Order: sequence, then structure tokens, then C-alpha cells
Amino acid sequence: MNRILGATKIAMLITDVALLLYWVVVFAGLIPPELAYQDYTNPILTDWNASFVLLDLAASLTGLATLCATSSARPLMTVSLTLTSTAGLQAVAFWALRGDFTLAWWLPNLFLLLFPLPALVVLMRTTPAPAPGRP
Repeated sequence: MNRILGATKIAMLITDVALLLYWVVVFAGLIPPELAYQDYTNPILTDWNASFVLLDLAASLTGLATLCATSSARPLMTVSLTLTSTAGLQAVAFWALRGDFTLAWWLPNLFLLLFPLPALVVLMRTTPAPAPGRP
């Protein structure tokens, strides 16, 4: 297995579980206001944050499915990594537009944006060997 893909699978596991835990914490109301993003109680920003639920769930569930797959999961891994990077990009773009550069929110979202990129390059450049008996 490619070293980049191996490291990415470890990052995927940690990230996918962390995303699921993040949403449990959010919906349980466990984020202290002093650690929350700016205007955390603003209903519009609460809705904006909640709009990521489906994207994050899709990224996490396809990522965990990739890690559990016994056969070639390259297409599923590509989908998962693309969704993860998209979630990070959307959040970073939003915080940049708002002029809010709080590291506690930028760092995890930059991680979501950037960690998938090397693996996506590898996945796009390499093609799996054809199955036996297939041309």
C-alpha cells in the first residue's frame, strides 16, 4: 500500500470519529461559550453550523466504510476525502469572509481541508490493477 494512502487512512479514522463526536458534543450543548466560535448563540450562525451536519456525516460514514471495506475502496475513499476537504474549505472560506481568525476553529478546518489533498493526488494519478481475467 502506498505510504501516503496508509497515513491517510489513519488520519481518516481519527478525523471521521472526531467529526461524529463533534456533532454529539454540539447537539448535547457541551461546548462552553468561551470555546465557541464568535456569535455562537446567533441563530443564523447556529443554523450555518448545523448545515454542515449532512456533509460531515457523509464524509465520516463514507470514510469509515472505506476503512471497513475488504475489496477495493478507492472510489469510496475518493468520495470521502473530497467531502472532508470540502467541509474544511467551506468553513475556512466562511471564517475568512467574516474576518474571524480564531485559531481554535481555523486549525481543525485547515486540517480538514488539507490532509486529504496528497491522497487525492495519489488516487487520481494511479489506477488499480485490473481484476484477473479482465482486460
